[in-house]
Amino acid sequence: MAVPRALVSVSDKRGLLEFVQGLVDLDIQIVSTGGTARVIREMGFPVLEISEVTEFPEILGGRVKTLHPRIHGGILARRTPDHLGQLAEFGIVPVDLVVVNLYPFKETISRKDVTLEEAVEQIDIGGPAMLRAAAKNHRYVLVVVNPDRYPQVLAALRAGTVDDRLRLALAREAFAHTAHYDAVIAGYLGEFMDEQEPFPEVMTLPFERKQLLRYGENPHQKAAFYRDARVRGASVTSAVQRHGKELSYNNILDLNAALELARDFTAPAAVIIKHNNPCGVACHESLAEAYRRAFAADEVSAFGGIVALNRAVDRETAAEMSKIFLEAVIAPEFSPEALEILIQKKNLRLLETGELTPLTADWLDVRKVNGGLLAQQADRQLIPYTDFRVVTRRAPSPEELAELAFAFKVVKHVKSNAIVVTRDQATIGVGAGQMNRVGAARIALEQAGEKARGAVLASDAFFPFPDTVELAARAGIAAIIQPGGSVRDQESIEAADAHGMAMVFTGVRHFRH
Repeated sequence: MAVPRALVSVSDKRGLLEFVQGLVDLDIQIVSTGGTARVIREMGFPVLEISEVTEFPEILGGRVKTLHPRIHGGILARRTPDHLGQLAEFGIVPVDLVVVNLYPFKETISRKDVTLEEAVEQIDIGGPAMLRAAAKNHRYVLVVVNPDRYPQVLAALRAGTVDDRLRLALAREAFAHTAHYDAVIAGYLGEFMDEQEPFPEVMTLPFERKQLLRYGENPHQKAAFYRDARVRGASVTSAVQRHGKELSYNNILDLNAALELARDFTAPAAVIIKHNNPCGVACHESLAEAYRRAFAADEVSAFGGIVALNRAVDRETAAEMSKIFLEAVIAPEFSPEALEILIQKKNLRLLETGELTPLTADWLDVRKVNGGLLAQQADRQLIPYTDFRVVTRRAPSPEELAELAFAFKVVKHVKSNAIVVTRDQATIGVGAGQMNRVGAARIALEQAGEKARGAVLASDAFFPFPDTVELAARAGIAAIIQPGGSVRDQESIEAADAHGMAMVFTGVRHFRH
C-alpha cells in the first residue's frame, strides 16, 4: 500500500538522514514539527510544517502544535467510506506513517542539578497522543518509535510487505514506549511526595531491557536483565564491564549482593560472595590486606566467588585476586597495572562502577510472587555505636564495640537465620539461611574454630532461647550483638552474665529471606 503522508517528529535523531532519504525515494510526503522539520530541511529534503497542515501556528512556546483535528483526524481515521468521506469534507489528508519519539525526560532528570520546573518542561504531550492514536489505528497506520526499526520498516515499504504482524509489533512497541515514559515521570514526581506515603495505589515501574542473558538461574530458564531508568548512583546496573565473559543471571545477583555490602563500609573493604551470601568480609587500611583476610575467612567457598571492593583496585590487590579462580570483580575502578594483571584471566568479569556513592536513588526493594508483587523500603539501617544498648553487667571495650559494629553490618547481608563471627574486622565464621538460630550459630562457630576465642558474634534477629548464648560461651565468644526484643531476653542476658560475656542490643532486626 502506498504511504502518501508520513508524520516525523523525533528527539532522537539517530538514523534520521537515511530514513528520510528512503521515504523521499518512495515519494512519501513528510510532515514535521519545528525542530525536526528544521533538521530535515537542512539535510536538503522537502518537508511540510505542521502549521501548514493545521493552518494554525504553534502556540504557548511550542506546548501546542500537533493537538489538532487535521493531525489526529488523519491518524485516527479508518480507511472506510464514512471516515474517508469525513476527511474529504474537512480537507484532512490521511496519515499512514507516524514516526515519533519523545522529549528526553529521562535524560533531563539524570542531571544532578535539574530542577522540577526544568523536568516538567520535558514532559511530552503531543508526542504520546500521536503515538497512541497511531498504535490504536495500527490496522491502517504504521507507528515507529525506535530508530533501530528504520531499516526494517523501509525494507517492508519498498517490498510492499507491510503485514499485520509487523503492524501489531510496532503498535505494541509504541504503547510500551509511552507506558515506560509515563512510568518514568510518575516515579520522578513520586520522589517529591511525603515519605510517609511512599507506596502509590497503582505502581508503575519503568524498566528497560539492558541485555538478554544466556539463561536464568538454571539452563532451562530464559532470562533478561532490566534497568530502572530513574535510578542514579553507582550500581551493578550502571557499571561498565571492562573485561571477561558475558554476565550471567547468577553473576548479577551476586555482584549486587557484594556491592551493597561493600558500600556499607567507609574503611577499605573486601567482600567475597558465594550464592548470594558473604563467605568472607574484611576491612583494613590496605585494600590488599583486606582482600587477603576476606579470602582467609573461607578459602574453600571463595573459589569461584564474586568479589566487591569499595576502593580502586591496585596492583597488589589484583595480584592477590589473580591467584585463584573468581567469577567476577566489581570496584569503583581498576588501575592500569591492576587491569594488566587481571585481564590475563580470559573469562574473569571486571566491572567498574565509578565513584561508589553511599547510596543510589533506589529506595525500593521489590520481589515478585505468583500473581503479585511485594514492595518495601530497602534495608539501609546502620546502627551507630552510640545507639547500642549494653544489657549485661560487663560492657564491651572500645575495641569490642568497633568489632560488634563491623559484625552487625555483615550480618545484615546474610540470609536468615544468620549468625556471623568476626575478629580483627574480618569474618571468621558465617552461618546462613538456617531454619533455626542455634543451627546457624553451630555452623559459624564450627567454621571459626579456635579463632572464636575472644571474638564477637552477631545475630540478625533476637534469641528466642538462651541456647545460642550458651553455645557461643562454650566456643569462647567474648561479646554478642543482637537486636533484642524477645519475651525471653532476660534469660539470654543472664546466660551472658554467667559467662562474663558482654552483650548489646541494637533494637533493629535485619531479617533477610
